[in-house]
Amino acid sequence: MKRSLFVVLGAVLCFFIGSSVFAQEIQRFNPDTIKTIQLDSVVNIRAKRLSVETFIQAVTTDTSFYKAFRLMKKYGFTAENRIFTYDKKNKIEGKLYRKIRHTTHPVRMEYLVKEDAGKLFKKNGKYELYTLEMFDYIFMNAYKSEYSDGSFGAGKEGGNAGYKDKLKTLIFSPGKPVKGLPFIGSKTEIFSANMRQYYDYSFYSGMYLDSIPVYIFKVVVKPDLSSWTKDGLMIKQLVTTFDKRNLEILGRSVDMKYSNMLFDFDVQMNIEMSNFGDVKLPTKISYQGNWNVPLKKEERASFLIVHKDYTLGKEK
Repeated sequence: MKRSLFVVLGAVLCFFIGSSVFAQEIQRFNPDTIKTIQLDSVVNIRAKRLSVETFIQAVTTDTSFYKAFRLMKKYGFTAENRIFTYDKKNKIEGKLYRKIRHTTHPVRMEYLVKEDAGKLFKKNGKYELYTLEMFDYIFMNAYKSEYSDGSFGAGKEGGNAGYKDKLKTLIFSPGKPVKGLPFIGSKTEIFSANMRQYYDYSFYSGMYLDSIPVYIFKVVVKPDLSSWTKDGLMIKQLVTTFDKRNLEILGRSVDMKYSNMLFDFDVQMNIEMSNFGDVKLPTKISYQGNWNVPLKKEERASFLIVHKDYTLGKEK
């Protein structure tokens, strides 16, 4: 049971998807003050010769996010991680700041700054919250080149190999079903014929980083559904940012909320990419989330990750 709940937490934590401009934010301190997108207007779909299917096809077939994380291992970069935990009144309970330099030859992770305060760790040195444990599982492994050139199912990684594959599907293939994931596997399939009846689609025009023209494709739960139907839909909103010049994805954000007898959660996540020459690499990831599992301490946390100063490592 513990492993199942850990995987469900990881699955939702890992469902990265770019603009937090639409998110129904949890009302508390938000470390993400970096605003990257400015909206212009609703897009005239006919004039632009675009359709819902155009964007859905782009979302469900995209491999660039996986490629971007995979390419990180070839670059030197600086990562800044800011993590906050909160009490029941949403007051800051603990905080962690890490500044890390990743080098490629040799592959090494060097802490430039590592500071923590408040209640973050147990007496044995492990994190108090599963959320923080999953944070390290995902990102610290990425810095250590966990994202290999192989396919999702390649290789053996011990008892958790199957779970890692499910998490990767959630990260890099939004809208697809995740078989074998406890409690929520089918609820991610928001573009299926059955699920489309519950969502509205809209298109916006905007500017990313003050210089890149973008389309913003928004999928949101229909407002006129019954409360019972809304409560059964895990993904409340999915926003994808496309580069107008080539329809490549520059960012994704998701708003998820779900409750049953075993757990309830309220999560907003955002991930953004930037171009470095002809290559797209991760630059900003943010998370706000609450988790409540019976007989466990309620988990409230947020984090902001910024990657910068990318330099291509020289081959030996």
